[in-house]
Amino acid sequence: MENDVEASNIIDGAKPGVHGRCDLHTHTQASDGMQPPAENVRIARHKGLAAVAITDHDTVSGVAEALEAGLKYGITVVPGVEISTRAEGKEIHVLGYYIDTQQELFLSRLAEQRDTRAKRNASIIGKLRGLGINITLDNVVAGIGRELKPDESIGRPHIADELVRLGAAADMREAFDKYLATGAAAYVSPPRITPELACEWIIEAGGTPVLAHPGIYGDDELVRGILTRSSLRGIEVYHSDHTPADEERYLEMAEEFGLVVTGGSDFHGARQGVIFHGDLGSVTVSADVLERLKG
Repeated sequence: MENDVEASNIIDGAKPGVHGRCDLHTHTQASDGMQPPAENVRIARHKGLAAVAITDHDTVSGVAEALEAGLKYGITVVPGVEISTRAEGKEIHVLGYYIDTQQELFLSRLAEQRDTRAKRNASIIGKLRGLGINITLDNVVAGIGRELKPDESIGRPHIADELVRLGAAADMREAFDKYLATGAAAYVSPPRITPELACEWIIEAGGTPVLAHPGIYGDDELVRGILTRSSLRGIEVYHSDHTPADEERYLEMAEEFGLVVTGGSDFHGARQGVIFHGDLGSVTVSADVLERLKG
């Protein structure tokens, strides 16, 4: 795994997406990232990447802006999404690449996902208020500092920001550990679709489904079961939260199940001066993988 790509690796005039490295997991303001989609593309170009994927949670609203920026900066932009699912009591994320971002059926399905997220957020706020924290959803939205578009959504990092502003947590990490992470005081786990169904949605939208950050789930038997039951075509072997041992295990699984090996930083930007997960371009794979993801 290459942890950084030097700006000197940029080959001016080279055909985008053919040479070099790509970060296949980044978030923007369309979900819980900090930057506009075009800024993710600009950063990727500055880091010397050949390609970058925009994979916001349950929305593709940032893809069009990113694609336009890709033309401006001479970098390949991969249209993507990250769908939240649930299996055996755990939240599992499925990445989709090269989906048709205009397909009405797929867009309506993502809208249903965002409705579930909105209900979860309301429940989280209710739990936090029950703990004596004077937090409101209106203040969470106000803290973002801009008007949300209809197909954008609030995520836990936004709530974490407000907890820090209120002094209920010292930083984002403490906000998650104390209140928002799995099993924490205000954690809420709403009913969600299965990973298998998410794969079907992505394939029906012309895309390629990939299991996101399997090491985060802490249960390789669960991961193996999902790979067996679903129509996943890839697995995110390289991720900011994976150890070398994780990478080795998931490389073996990729070979066993005949899966495309992908990787990405899971970039969200910096909150309170701290980059959550990893910096854009800190985890990459060869851009050669894009042809397999298109297939």
